[in-house]
Amino acid sequence: MVMDFCELAVQMNKLKYGYAKCLLIRNLFGRKKMPKFIIEREIPGAGDLTSADLQSISQKSCSVLGEMGTKIQWVNSYVTDEKIYCVYLAPDEVTIREHANKGGFPADSICKVRQVI
Repeated sequence: MVMDFCELAVQMNKLKYGYAKCLLIRNLFGRKKMPKFIIEREIPGAGDLTSADLQSISQKSCSVLGEMGTKIQWVNSYVTDEKIYCVYLAPDEVTIREHANKGGFPADSICKVRQVI
């Protein structure tokens, strides 16, 4: 996937953590485009989690991602009242499940994105 530098700058400014920025750069240049997945995580009371709670969860996730190398990348997550929906790039569902197991995160449903409209 080739991206111009203006688009790269826009994407990097959206990311809060330096590690995620490094992964973005490594995955954008010279690598095969990975499939995108939506992961549904049932977490009762998710909507009541504090910013600090969510940051702690994301840091744990990024730590596991670091251990796994560049074969999986977290894009972003959406928090609802009882669930968190996460968007990841990964070669397959097995890799998504491996990340969930290593991090102790639920992965109640994993769906591969086929098209974006």
